[in-house]
Amino acid sequence: MKYLRPLLYPFSLIYGLVVTIRNWCFDAGIFKSRKFYIPVISVGNLDVGGAGKSPMTEYLVRLLKNNYKLATLSRGYGRKTKGYLVASNNTTRSLASLIGDEPGQFHQKFPDITVAVCEDRVVGIKNLQADHNLIILDDAYQHRAVKPGLSLLLFDYNRVKEPHLLLPAGNLRESFSGRKRADAIIITKCPGQLTNHEQTAVLDRIKPFTHQQVFFTSINYQPLQTLKGEVADTKLTADTTVFLLTGIANAHPLVQYLKTYTQQIIHHKYPDHHRFSLKNISKLADDFAACVQPHKVIITTEKDAQRLATNELLPLIKDLPILVLPIGISFLNNGQQQFDQFVLNYVTEYTEHHQLH
Repeated sequence: MKYLRPLLYPFSLIYGLVVTIRNWCFDAGIFKSRKFYIPVISVGNLDVGGAGKSPMTEYLVRLLKNNYKLATLSRGYGRKTKGYLVASNNTTRSLASLIGDEPGQFHQKFPDITVAVCEDRVVGIKNLQADHNLIILDDAYQHRAVKPGLSLLLFDYNRVKEPHLLLPAGNLRESFSGRKRADAIIITKCPGQLTNHEQTAVLDRIKPFTHQQVFFTSINYQPLQTLKGEVADTKLTADTTVFLLTGIANAHPLVQYLKTYTQQIIHHKYPDHHRFSLKNISKLADDFAACVQPHKVIITTEKDAQRLATNELLPLIKDLPILVLPIGISFLNNGQQQFDQFVLNYVTEYTEHHQLH
């Protein structure tokens, strides 16, 4: 990719001009940015690809769902439907095809909250606000038509040093200066032991503004589960051969984690949000059957597992020992309490302020 950047750079200039004009129109009030009378928290990033938005959204859900009537609202990337839709168990189709893989994951893990999708977040919030008192927007940093009360911007630690180039020469959806709109910056996927020097180097690269709090988090891998969400009794050892199935933006941290248990990893790697075909899973099944090692297992991610639950694939996967590796987040520098209080203060103060009016 780095060899193509000089050739793609002129297209990045054109793309950047369009995005800059669009953002200026929102900042100047030419394009309207709607603010709502219930707390709205946005989770997003500047880069394309995974920065850990789903684990952060899930963290916020766990923090807030017991005290608020909460809904998550996503675009529903990769779904086969259009418009506003709320997740429901009353369907014979896979949730991933109806609402997208990440919203499907939220619904499976948190059946007691509302999980909605809508390309137009303003329309989505209007549909939700009468019956909810808190909304979390997943991947909505560039959706300027909504002005969130609290905006969380995520940066992947492993990509912080990359050039700040716009698409298609680089990975930025908008100019790096767009980070100014965030209320807090979260550096995700950090090593568990991050030195003060390494943290300072990140801050020098990100250059947060004075109004922004900065938090560092790392991936917290959970025990393996079955496709039904039950804890599996499988233990990975150096003798285990892992067939890894992924269709995510960046599988490198996952591969590195599995290598702490075994070096025998056969990776079936596909693009982000890839819709697995019968051919894909047949190849996985054939490779798995051909492996003569006595200890072998298939592992996938929570997001990928959502796209396996289709009528076409179910007959194939029911006989495969597929396990799911869930992930969460851990705050570094004892930052969890500070972050929790930061979010709770916003929700409480915003709610009380609008109740007075």
